[in-house]
Amino acid sequence: MQAVILVGGEGTRLRPLTYALPKPMAPLLGRPFIGWIIERLRTAGVEDVILSCCYLPEAIEAHFGDGRSHGVRLRYVHEEEPLGTAGAIRNALAHIEGSIFACNGDILGAVDLRALLATHRAKDAVATIHTRPVDDPSQFGVVETETDGRVRRFVEKPKPGQTSARDINAGTYILEAEAVEAIPEGRPVSIERETFPLLIETTHRVFAVSTQDYWIDVGRPNTYRQAHHDILDGTFAHPLGVELAPGVWSADGAPLPRDVSVHPPMYIGAGARVSSGATLEPYAVLYDGCSVGADATVGDAILWPGCDVGAGGEVRGAILGLDVAVEANAAVPAGAVLGRGERVTAAR
Repeated sequence: MQAVILVGGEGTRLRPLTYALPKPMAPLLGRPFIGWIIERLRTAGVEDVILSCCYLPEAIEAHFGDGRSHGVRLRYVHEEEPLGTAGAIRNALAHIEGSIFACNGDILGAVDLRALLATHRAKDAVATIHTRPVDDPSQFGVVETETDGRVRRFVEKPKPGQTSARDINAGTYILEAEAVEAIPEGRPVSIERETFPLLIETTHRVFAVSTQDYWIDVGRPNTYRQAHHDILDGTFAHPLGVELAPGVWSADGAPLPRDVSVHPPMYIGAGARVSSGATLEPYAVLYDGCSVGADATVGDAILWPGCDVGAGGEVRGAILGLDVAVEANAAVPAGAVLGRGERVTAAR
């Protein structure tokens, strides 16, 4: 079984973080975000993964290489320009040998992929879509189905009264080769707006499987932070590394100084330095090489590698990109999302 992961997007909703790093490489408690998807596929028996890339692909290839150290074979296909969700899959056709999983590269989920595949085969489907019910589907693509799961139609961002369905497209599919071959070549194509409607009309073999497994789109700052909360809470998985004490996770197992005030859950990356008298409040995340000065406070915040918080500094409810510096006694506004190399100065 093969898989195609769509990782070509520019991550505009996560800017300015994604100016320096593509969204699939955003750190998430022990591995880049896309690493969680690759691991989910590997444990489901997928050995051959194709990454459909467009934006800053070098960072992805530099980290994952040929995939052997991650237990899979990784191959890369590149788009000269964005081809859309279906066009990106069609661009990988030369490497596709049969049925494939296709996954959006910004979805963290726990759907049972083996069970999804079993249903796909039992239904003799040409395409199977994982769906998930939500209370308010107005910002999503809604999937209407018959009682047997056969897809009737898609309703994109429905207005009140337009549909009674509540199952949204959750961004994981199983496609037969004929479904991929039906996608036009060499131009942008949306799988939701063009490919699935065509297959519904011509084959009547598009099915949906609805589950209530864990699912989140990490493509926005608030949901990216929520994914950290969920992993630290054990809702989805556990962070990678060593649990120094209940809820205190360390990438390399290095102990914290005794006089650091620790309030779990939290995560400390490799080589991070926390000075005496500092306070780490719940959901503090310090990635590799970060430093927190004496009497500084970090809480419910994500600090990407290389960030420095000076003595007496405060970072709460914010996301700091690569190499952000917070001066001594400076406070980062709650809700701030700072790009690479920005500097926060103290009030004068």
